[in-house]
Amino acid sequence: MPSPLETDDRKGLSAISATTSDKIKSIETFRVPPRWLFVKVETETGIVGWGEATLEGHTEAVEGAFEDFRERFIGWEAANIEDICKFYRGGEVLMSALAGLDIALWDIKGKTLCVPVWQLLGGKVRDRVAVYGWIGGDRPNDVLRQAQDRKDQGFTAVKMNAVECVTSPDDLKATVERIKDVRSVGIDVGIDFHGRLHKTMAKQLAHMLEPYQPLFIEEPLLPGHVDELSKLYQQTTIPVALGERLHTRQMVRPYLEAGCIDIIQPDISHSGGISETKRIATLAETYDVGVAPHCPLGPISFAASLQIAISSPNFLICEMSWKMHYNLGSDYDLFSYVTDRDVFKVTNGFVEALSGPGLGIEIDEDLVRKAAAETKDFSWRNPVWRGPDGGIREW
Repeated sequence: MPSPLETDDRKGLSAISATTSDKIKSIETFRVPPRWLFVKVETETGIVGWGEATLEGHTEAVEGAFEDFRERFIGWEAANIEDICKFYRGGEVLMSALAGLDIALWDIKGKTLCVPVWQLLGGKVRDRVAVYGWIGGDRPNDVLRQAQDRKDQGFTAVKMNAVECVTSPDDLKATVERIKDVRSVGIDVGIDFHGRLHKTMAKQLAHMLEPYQPLFIEEPLLPGHVDELSKLYQQTTIPVALGERLHTRQMVRPYLEAGCIDIIQPDISHSGGISETKRIATLAETYDVGVAPHCPLGPISFAASLQIAISSPNFLICEMSWKMHYNLGSDYDLFSYVTDRDVFKVTNGFVEALSGPGLGIEIDEDLVRKAAAETKDFSWRNPVWRGPDGGIREW
């Protein structure tokens, strides 16, 4: 009598049996402009799922993880997403690689059953998804014009970096003036501190921003400062957001237990994909904390984030990278690789719930292969700059 577990000692793993017989045939990665890493998984019956494993500035490291994945998981049942994902819980690189595989497998499952992924996550709790666009760039400037542009494009909310770097309290005054400019357009704004301020300056800036009622202040302190963030939290009425550098629900848990955040912002391409991000959203709901997916990435990550948004009662708003500063100078943007660009159309601050099977988008594979071939030797690197004292500033 055969064992329910098929063991391959060479691979150092066991594959659990499944009720289906559609196995993973191939796993491919595509490095595409402006800075994204797409993943294509195909089953033996020809069903294709797309994922995104973008880890900004570390593409080669994630590609290396996929060498491991190909050896381990080709021949595994595509339906066993939970079993596959249990093999990895680790740092940023592995969780980003796992995200690409996980998203693709959910896409396959949805297409196999001819239903949207959100239906597999418990069903739809909203018909449309609130989104925001970026303004100002890494070194915030020209925000008044850009805010008006975003409003004209259909957005009712934007996000901007608070500061480039701060050397004295006087530098914070320029931030306040920029916020006033954006609010004068009649648009909401979230302020990304990006961990660029120490706690004393963060406290001062939060106080100065109170009259302008930002949607949230994001990463007022870098992760790891739970006690310090708790103290800052008690000193402001502005919602505090955090999470793009937290990759598992275990990493999120201390902030929820300390009660020092109002909004959790998992990045689906960094936090293990749809499986782990949905768990984070559900855990956050237990603490009455909202979820606002971090997504300055490509169309596959965005479509996957929308599946979380559509199915999560505590969802608030989702980041959207269309015309983001990191995409400028490239021939490619958020809509480039999808065959139907209307699926991401922004109207009165919302994107309609995706209704197609799987992720609800169709990827232009010919264009993906063309773009990947043209830029096969290109590796995007995150910007690095130094302040007046010569010290490296957080990006």
